[in-house]
Amino acid sequence: MCARYSLTVSITDLAEIFGFHNRPNMAPRWNVAPTQDAAVIRRGGDGRRELAMLRWGLIPGFARDAAGGARLINARSETAAEKPSFRQAWAGRRCLVPADGFYEWQTVDGGKQAWRIGLRGGTVLALAGLWDIWIDPATNGEVETFAVLTCPANERLADFHERMPVILRPEDWSTWLDPAAPQGRLHGLMRTFPVEAMAWYRVSPHVNNVRNDDPACFARQAAPTLLI
Repeated sequence: MCARYSLTVSITDLAEIFGFHNRPNMAPRWNVAPTQDAAVIRRGGDGRRELAMLRWGLIPGFARDAAGGARLINARSETAAEKPSFRQAWAGRRCLVPADGFYEWQTVDGGKQAWRIGLRGGTVLALAGLWDIWIDPATNGEVETFAVLTCPANERLADFHERMPVILRPEDWSTWLDPAAPQGRLHGLMRTFPVEAMAWYRVSPHVNNVRNDDPACFARQAAPTLLI
């Protein structure tokens, strides 16, 4: 699954990598958590890529209230196209969720060890995402939210969790954002990322607390000590 990640790349570098045209204010994030606003890259009304800040935890457009949004942080890639909560977003509101790493927790002798996971060389990730618009009945205002798609974990990440986020290759970004992309092609992108292209290391218990959002979240933990 994916329940915490980071994005510390500058807006300038991110725009160069993903090719979006706008430059919103965006602070570095070492510990993005559900229900918080985070950056996504989507196709704008003019057809160009844009960066937008959306709340993590998808609220379907038909929802009566926002209560379920905190639970819908992930969507299973195998079923998202058919699930009522995600099928409208799958059909026409797909996005890239940029990250420079994500976190998983491993059970160690009854405790929890946090790991930071990313690509070898520190390359920025593009996680496959879905977004939607919900109208808040109390204010009649639009609330834009997103979820991260998941797939079966590769052989290394399966030590942490049976699921991992779908990581899209750069050559597939345009297809994923294309509202006219064939369904078969989209489903073909929902594959497990190979372990040989990934890197991971233990991090300190500082990251366990969602209130901690600073460089100490990246601090290496030398030994597999119990953290919680």
